[in-house]
Amino acid sequence: MQTQDPYSLDDTKVLDPPDSFKGTIKHLGPGFILSASIVGSGELVATTQLGAGAGFVAMWVILVSCLVKVAVQLEFGKRAIMTGETTFASFNTLPGKVGKAHWSIWTWLGLMLIKFLQVGGIVGLVAVLLNMAIPGIDVLWWLIFVVIAVSSIVISGYYRVLELMSVAMIGIFTLFTFFSLVALQYTDSAIALTDVFSGLQFKMPEGDGMTLLVIGAFGITGVGGDEIMAYNYWLIEKGYAANTGKNDGTEAWNRRAKGWIRVMYIDAIFAMAVYTIVTVAFFLLGCALLHGEGSFIKVGGAEFLSNLSELYTATLGSWAGPFFYIGAFVVLFSTAFSALGAWTRQFTDAFARVGLLNFDDVKSRKKCITLLSIVIPVLWGSVYVFFKSPVWMVLVGGFVTSIILLLVLYAAVAFKKQRASSTIKTGTFYEVAFWSSSAMILFVGIWSVVSNFL
Repeated sequence: MQTQDPYSLDDTKVLDPPDSFKGTIKHLGPGFILSASIVGSGELVATTQLGAGAGFVAMWVILVSCLVKVAVQLEFGKRAIMTGETTFASFNTLPGKVGKAHWSIWTWLGLMLIKFLQVGGIVGLVAVLLNMAIPGIDVLWWLIFVVIAVSSIVISGYYRVLELMSVAMIGIFTLFTFFSLVALQYTDSAIALTDVFSGLQFKMPEGDGMTLLVIGAFGITGVGGDEIMAYNYWLIEKGYAANTGKNDGTEAWNRRAKGWIRVMYIDAIFAMAVYTIVTVAFFLLGCALLHGEGSFIKVGGAEFLSNLSELYTATLGSWAGPFFYIGAFVVLFSTAFSALGAWTRQFTDAFARVGLLNFDDVKSRKKCITLLSIVIPVLWGSVYVFFKSPVWMVLVGGFVTSIILLLVLYAAVAFKKQRASSTIKTGTFYEVAFWSSSAMILFVGIWSVVSNFL
């Protein structure tokens, strides 16, 4: 257990940034905590569903989704390193408070109520997987087991365990997926270059339900709005902000800030490369093997997972079935505990800004995080019991994530404006990437609203 407050900035935590690539690698981690959440509901559910429903024509959606959000994520990260503020502490510095909290915090709290559907679908799929493995135990009992297990991991508070489990779970299933993709090229369903090029023409897929599929996949794949907001907590707890220390205006602080921002760049870009490659692999498998099989949005969890297992058994043989279910379990389970680790911190922070507790009081903060570590998984499980349509639940969550991205973009632009007078400057490449990313996110967000509500 940590003995120090991970959210305090004091001189004992100040550390010079690594000056070698080997040293930098030792400090990577926050981006992979996000990857554990991304490589789950995004890849296994939304990406394969988009490939099955739309085919190769939608590959550009996946690539854009993975690539365009990182610049906005980095802007949030810079804010955390340069100020030591949590996400909602930073939101509360913006003009436009409603009561004690900024309007964006109230909006986020409302949108997150719908996001319970997404992770509820994930924990439900984990329970269904366990029931398929041991059918003698009912899905409901497995659901209770999953809820308890996820709570226990987060309540334990061991960041290092969470980090290592995330990386391990991603790696195992990634390798398995690539083996299947390679094997696919030796079957009648081999992917041709013309198939790949057809997905790079920025054409919108046509058909019923395509809007939900596209927007849901865009919201979930890559780093989503809620995950960008969660990144600051992991940056602070991992130590980037604390290692930089309080901004005392000295050259030493300036040097540390630049160094730790550089480490953050490598962390975020390295993680982006991993989840982009994995996402594309899942998408291609879905296109090649499931396109034309019909929609899986309303099917039950067991039927959906059985369909997904064909991504591996069709290429590697029937022996790959059990390995798929093991891989699916570790990926989905990692999504659940990574999401809970982030949600408990975000909700505690948000509740503090609206006046329900003092976030700077370590005892109150830990008590709230512990309580939420129990309550949130119970709500996830309850939502699944009520709806029992996991794919639909995940895609609705992805749709809401696209809306949350608009909040994130608004805050990122405001943070960037506040940073204009800082001694920490950014180069031309970052500026182009940031504003290009902002334009694409704004376009998708507006299209989401226009397509579904107007």
